[in-house]
Amino acid sequence: MSIRPVTSKQKAAFNKLAVHPLQSWEWGEFRAETGNGVIRLGEYKGKKLVKVHQIITHEIPRSYFKIATLIRGPVPSKELLVYLKKLAKQQHFIFIKLEPFEAANNKAIKLLIDNGAVRGKTLFTPTSFWLDLTKSETELLKSFHPKTRYNIRLAEKRGVKVKLDNSDEAFEKYLQLTKETTKRQNFYAHTESYHRKMWAHLHQTPTTKHQPPIAYLLTATYNNEIITTWILFAWQNFLYYPYGASTDRYKNVMANNLMMWEAIKLGKKLKLKTFDLWGREEGKGFTKFKEGYNPKVVEFVGTWDIPTSPAYYPYRFTESLRWLYLKTKSSLGLSKPKF
Repeated sequence: MSIRPVTSKQKAAFNKLAVHPLQSWEWGEFRAETGNGVIRLGEYKGKKLVKVHQIITHEIPRSYFKIATLIRGPVPSKELLVYLKKLAKQQHFIFIKLEPFEAANNKAIKLLIDNGAVRGKTLFTPTSFWLDLTKSETELLKSFHPKTRYNIRLAEKRGVKVKLDNSDEAFEKYLQLTKETTKRQNFYAHTESYHRKMWAHLHQTPTTKHQPPIAYLLTATYNNEIITTWILFAWQNFLYYPYGASTDRYKNVMANNLMMWEAIKLGKKLKLKTFDLWGREEGKGFTKFKEGYNPKVVEFVGTWDIPTSPAYYPYRFTESLRWLYLKTKSSLGLSKPKF
């Protein structure tokens, strides 16, 4: 097995092997436009490209150090881990963060530990919900919690209309509702500029004429007003639900329940096999909402850091203090999220 950089001439081959939308060529181009570095590596058997890995790098302000993240790729091979450590010295990485898109297994975890990896601070939740889209609509509905089925019918009865709408007008409404949601719930989201660039790369500029867009926009309308918007990703055989925003008004019409049902039907229409509901945290309201659709819980390999500099542990300590400070400010109402 040899490790070599992947060139722009290999876009199509790269995307064919990329296991997650955050590993797609388009995602890398988007992150490059936001100011990150992008390194694309391939694992080769002879001349054949068999695995791809997209690394996003982040500069640490007022220093020459960087952080590297390899998120939602395959579990790296021993050869790749050796290559990454050499690359880290050349690029001045403090550490390389890995979050493989693979179910937890002892073999992968042993490989990481044997090569110097330690448990790291998570970017994505270590578990997620997956829904089987190969089942019929009747089977799926029957499997939902009775309250969930009731809320879907209630939304339909009250006149909520959900549709796929990738128009500029719908996207502007999505931005407006995202701003409203972050302010209402007092959480930090990506900036408006981030969302605009993401949409441009993942919906408007596919790699080839034959590749469909990665991102789709669903809207829910009530009384001629868009009250909920979701952005969905479609990649390989998976549908993903990464972003959603809604108004605080009209909560009683249960638009989100109908949105999820229509998202499921969209995934089936696109002939996808699995719906990844993108995140699961015990005790959270969104977790309880997702549980109503009877998905299975999937545990991933987890978050691992490969320390490649003596600065790693001081950096982790400083970061933990920084997050504690920001959370305290937010909980006391001393800071407001910006969008």
